[in-house]
Amino acid sequence: MKLGFVINPLAGIGGSVALKGSDGDDIVELALSRGASLKAEKRASAAVQEFSRLAIAEQLVILTAAASMGENVLAAHGLPCEVLYRAEEHTTSTDTKNVIRLFVEAGVDLIVFAGGDGTARDVLDILGNELASTIPVVGIPAGVKIHSAVYAVTPSQAGELVNLLISGEPMSLHEARVMDIDEDAFREGQVIARCYGYLSVPVDDTRMQLIKQGGINHHQIAVQDIATDVIESMQPDTYYLIGSGSTTAEIMNQLSLENTLLGIDIIYNQALIASDVDEQAILKTINEHPVKIVVTVIGGQGHVFGRGNQQLSAEVIRRVGQENIIIVATNDKLRSLNKRPMISDTGDTDLDRQLAGLYPVVTGYQQQTLYRMK
Repeated sequence: MKLGFVINPLAGIGGSVALKGSDGDDIVELALSRGASLKAEKRASAAVQEFSRLAIAEQLVILTAAASMGENVLAAHGLPCEVLYRAEEHTTSTDTKNVIRLFVEAGVDLIVFAGGDGTARDVLDILGNELASTIPVVGIPAGVKIHSAVYAVTPSQAGELVNLLISGEPMSLHEARVMDIDEDAFREGQVIARCYGYLSVPVDDTRMQLIKQGGINHHQIAVQDIATDVIESMQPDTYYLIGSGSTTAEIMNQLSLENTLLGIDIIYNQALIASDVDEQAILKTINEHPVKIVVTVIGGQGHVFGRGNQQLSAEVIRRVGQENIIIVATNDKLRSLNKRPMISDTGDTDLDRQLAGLYPVVTGYQQQTLYRMK
């Protein structure tokens, strides 16, 4: 078996600094100027850890790109690899496309890539032709916004899928949509998503994520009831970090406060303290004060942390404490998960394990539903 492995090292760089994406050199430069750190290699490493032992035992042939585009992570896990491509220090989408093109020419059996929706589009640009469309892929989620169904739910689960394929487990394939959104519109609070095409991925309803469900919640009364319940339960002299989404936006609406639909706002004694904050602003503001996080669930996917709200980083969540996390969602949204658990994918596997368990999800006025997170 011949595997192509590539990382977009800049994927997700805009998340913790509230830039809601990483597409474009100007955004990358702005993120770096704000002190953003590169996290894609760490997330890719979590996937490689799952299949490294079997890959060594099976003497798997791995093709990759130099340094941060794959070689570093593979070497850290003791995996021999053949480097096909070397990029400049700051990589671009062109580098990703060049690597994928070389994978196709080398006749790889599987492509594993780490990135976000923009990276998936780069892969699609090369694999979209008739000759290459039969090569299956597994995406390792490392971006800010991940709407595409070509990604595993978490990096570790991407590694589990690769492990199964290396072991010879028979797996069906199907065509999964590559989605992306207009990042400029996203930063203005609008979600304009479209399907750009399809990539072949393994069929695994447990490990592969579904397309994010969008649109307006038709049970607006339930959303209003949820907001009323949260507001009535707010404690004095406590910071509330209000997460992104239309459900949490109703809380701000009822408080007559301006809301960042796709960002994080901070309120204190029901007054707006800061809007569209990044990780460092959150930590500086809350300091040692009592604080709670209010977040919702992504319908159809189940993510609570790690999709579009990386400002709520592992450090922020640890500072707040698991007991101070308030999850809100309508019963319809929970039912859309089809009994799959809610997901924490913070990029810190120890924290994700700590966060696993049953949570009382606020689903209406004085109404809670116990639901599992993993």
